[in-house]
Amino acid sequence: MNYQEGLKAIPAAAISTKDATALEEVMEKDNGNVNFHFEMDCKVLPEKKSHNVIAELTGNIYPNRIITIGAHLDSWDVGEGAHDDGAGIVHTMEALRILKELNYKPKHTLRVVFFMNEENGNMGGKTYAKKVKKENEEHILAIESDRGGFSPRGFSVDGKAKHLALIQSFEKIFAPYFVHYFEEGYGGVDIGPLKKEYKDIGLIGFVPDSQRYFDFHHNANDVFENVNKRELHLGAAAISSLVYLLDKYYSEVN
Repeated sequence: MNYQEGLKAIPAAAISTKDATALEEVMEKDNGNVNFHFEMDCKVLPEKKSHNVIAELTGNIYPNRIITIGAHLDSWDVGEGAHDDGAGIVHTMEALRILKELNYKPKHTLRVVFFMNEENGNMGGKTYAKKVKKENEEHILAIESDRGGFSPRGFSVDGKAKHLALIQSFEKIFAPYFVHYFEEGYGGVDIGPLKKEYKDIGLIGFVPDSQRYFDFHHNANDVFENVNKRELHLGAAAISSLVYLLDKYYSEVN
């Protein structure tokens, strides 16, 4: 949730669907005559300095035009953050490693960013966007993986019609692998601030199968052992393939 500017912040919490259903059943049984006690002991600790981690392959035709791919390093404290967002870190790191291993020479600069502080304020994403704008870098596209390490299904696009049309033109390439969900939608928290700084940028969110995500999201089940190696590899391959195609064909539509 969030607060509009000027409104007083109030304590807020969320309970799981299972607990909400159980609470509803109790209330219905007792005709709503239920006393509910909920204790919260949250607090905001002082800010500490942290750092994004950045690596890149420099473009050999348009070195000053940057395609960012990234995920976030921090995690929710009740688990290990394996799906949220360790899988995303592996996806984006492996996507660039694959291209480097193939000795691919990109047209544009391909930059991997491991963002800090997504879970508590998104300062990694906000600081990155402001920093690159201040340094007059030209950012044309950004891709984020932050929806778990499950089998890939496609990508959602937050941008202009040209961005969606370009990605949808790749459908025949991805369709044999059932990775052809290419629709208008959400990019990601970490790359979101780039849209404020670059009005013409296209933001792209990796979309895996979502059926099991909330079995792990922000709970103690989000551990390394619950990430399927094969599905993780498929996600990295899908992202690497998309990065290659975007780098190869983006300049033809702009």
